[in-house]
Amino acid sequence: MYLFELFCNMTLEELDIYNLSMNLSDKVWTIFIKLQYFEKQTVGIQLVKACDSISANISEGWGRNAFKENRAFLYIARGSLCESKTWLTKLKNRNLITNECFDELLSELNILGMKLNKYISYINNQIK
Repeated sequence: MYLFELFCNMTLEELDIYNLSMNLSDKVWTIFIKLQYFEKQTVGIQLVKACDSISANISEGWGRNAFKENRAFLYIARGSLCESKTWLTKLKNRNLITNECFDELLSELNILGMKLNKYISYINNQIK
């Protein structure tokens, strides 16, 4: 069975994990543009790339239109999510963001991670 057959009436933009990851990327961008040059070049760019990679891989997997290929990209998205947590922690540890900002973004990453894992489980069940 192909993804298209399962989700034929659904668009990528209706997928919750895609929207959550897009919103997260936008929030990270607003932090990035406020950083100083050195901070942007070291941790800032890395965080932006990792967060952007989450939604990019979700959408690429969706576009592949086959469960196994989608799953492979979802695993990459999950890896990028974990990487995002690392860069976010570095920003906090270096006092480049507030504890409140860190807590908010970490909470969003954790929620996204749980939903992404559920989606991966769903895809795994479809493959079986």
